[in-house]
Amino acid sequence: MRNEEIRRYGSLALRILAVAAFYYGSARLGLLQQLVRGQVTPLWPPTGVALAGLLFFGLRIWPGIALGAFLVNFSIGPTPFAVLAIAAGNTAAPVCAYLMLRRARFRQELDRLRDVLALVFLGALGGMLVSSTVGATTLVLAGGLDPDRFWPAWSVWWTGDAMGVLVVTPFLLVLRRARWPVPAGPARWTEAAALGLCTLGVTLLATSTTNSSLLFLVFPCLIWAAFRFQLAGAAPCALVVSTLAIMAAARRFGPFAGHDLFANMVTLQAFNGATALTALLMAAVITERNQTHEEIKRVCARLAEMVAGVEPRDR
Repeated sequence: MRNEEIRRYGSLALRILAVAAFYYGSARLGLLQQLVRGQVTPLWPPTGVALAGLLFFGLRIWPGIALGAFLVNFSIGPTPFAVLAIAAGNTAAPVCAYLMLRRARFRQELDRLRDVLALVFLGALGGMLVSSTVGATTLVLAGGLDPDRFWPAWSVWWTGDAMGVLVVTPFLLVLRRARWPVPAGPARWTEAAALGLCTLGVTLLATSTTNSSLLFLVFPCLIWAAFRFQLAGAAPCALVVSTLAIMAAARRFGPFAGHDLFANMVTLQAFNGATALTALLMAAVITERNQTHEEIKRVCARLAEMVAGVEPRDR
């Protein structure tokens, strides 16, 4: 029994350290696109990593989230109090999101429309209110942010954390399952490669021109991904599109050139939100439709077997 306990605790410790490492690494990537005070970004990947980790391993790995958040904020926080408070908020937000999703009986497959809606409203928009409120308030109290900049910082913080959940968490859920929606032959792989190249090319084109209306050219690619590959195609495509759009906005390039921070943030977050929602909702609807179709086929097959097994009575 003692050896089993040692192995169990050792496995838990490794998971906690792995979550902390992934949290820290994704945070460093997110900070490359910082917009406000070096701590607020339009896409904060660690929230997606943290929520995915909780969904995979349960509440026991929350120390990994806390450790990763502390290490990230240690080098950029204005004061020790601010570092601890922001780390606590960054830990509490995904934990609250996880608890709400568990209460809603969320399924990691994201194969039901209700699961996508739960991820959007409970996991992203609801749960991330905690981190944005704690973080922005802490920066103001610590003197790292002017009081009149509270609401702009809060809104960017909230939407950045929410986008991390909407974009990164589904992608990690897909990676964990690592299954193709249907048996894949050469034609299927060719179509997947064409989809990836098309999504990348169209997004690069849309983010390199000053006409912001061209951003909507990416939506046919997202619909294609959701319709043909469900979440396995929609989640990676949404991640690619959002990442390229954020890079263009951070450099004030393409459709984000010549505008102030507020205008760019409104455009960027509206685009990212529409991108994530389109990909996830379409994938869920198509998956539910396919499952319903398969269930009807199974019922019809069983009914046909029952009818064939009934012997005609002699008159």
